[in-house]
Amino acid sequence: MRPRLSRAVEAQEAVKEIILRRRLVAGDPLPTESELMEELGISRNSVREALKALQAVGIVDIRHGFGMFVGRMSLAGLVDELTFHGRITGRGHLAHLVEIRELLETGLVQKLIDMGSDADLSAAADVMARMEAEAEKGEVSPEIDRLFHDVLYRPLGNPLVSQLLGAFWDVYHQLRDEVGTPDEPPLDVARRHRDIYAAVTAGDKTAAIAALQAHFEGVRNRVARLGSVG
Repeated sequence: MRPRLSRAVEAQEAVKEIILRRRLVAGDPLPTESELMEELGISRNSVREALKALQAVGIVDIRHGFGMFVGRMSLAGLVDELTFHGRITGRGHLAHLVEIRELLETGLVQKLIDMGSDADLSAAADVMARMEAEAEKGEVSPEIDRLFHDVLYRPLGNPLVSQLLGAFWDVYHQLRDEVGTPDEPPLDVARRHRDIYAAVTAGDKTAAIAALQAHFEGVRNRVARLGSVG
């Protein structure tokens, strides 16, 4: 026999059902607290508890003074959880994150190559040029590194790709003290990204995969040198 859900959890499910039933999308207004209380037949405290829980996972956007709206997709909760567990478990957790991101990008880059001439890589070319200009001056900024991976896969037209890669990047950024700073010279960092870009433009999957593996090697090496974090 399944345990009975609490009133707050029932309210969460009911609010999600309202969003689905009314076919609401991100940014659309939601019923007020009073309207939800009347429609769902539950107390104000249960409604508020439910809304706070839904806000925490990005389903509801509460704008004080303006009302409540359907939230825009956010992986902030995932980032917080991964970061927290990274600080608890240390090296092993970070190594697993690196492995997952590398596997993800390995699949994405092959799909990108399959698009052939339909993939517009002009934005990636612009970012690549900016990265090389930074490297010539002695530093590749984390922002330009992140941007390269973001724009490279945009031709795939999958918004979840940017969200997931951004979530992984945010975890790395929040764990920067544990991971440490890159030990590769800036020109080498830029060269590894250039190798990825060149392989994609050449349509060479084998070279692209090898370039990605080389790119992640520096991160794997830094993680391998870590002891337990705590």
